[in-house]
Amino acid sequence: MRILKGDFLKAFVNRVVNIHPSLLPSFPGLDAWQQALDYGVKFTGCTVHFVDQGIDTGPIILQETVPVMDDDTPQTLHRRIQDAEHQLYPAALRLAVDDQLHIQGRHCRRTRP
Repeated sequence: MRILKGDFLKAFVNRVVNIHPSLLPSFPGLDAWQQALDYGVKFTGCTVHFVDQGIDTGPIILQETVPVMDDDTPQTLHRRIQDAEHQLYPAALRLAVDDQLHIQGRHCRRTRP
């Protein structure tokens, strides 16, 4: 849990990948599952994105939705989001490693189906 900035990110533009426990751009920063509960959304999820100079603002590679249940606690929602993250992160890394992503501005698209 570190914020990377400056020269490091300049040296590795669109090469550093992060996973975040919300459907960005909603609920950036810490405790996103708690933010989702506090806001009263019906769905949240997780996002894999490239890291840029902002906080959780880089081009989005993949996202997965997770329903918010009426009886969710921060712990139960966080656990369900983590389950989705465990599937999404390897899939996004595969796309990046296999050079199947094209980034243009904020848009990240697959180069192959």
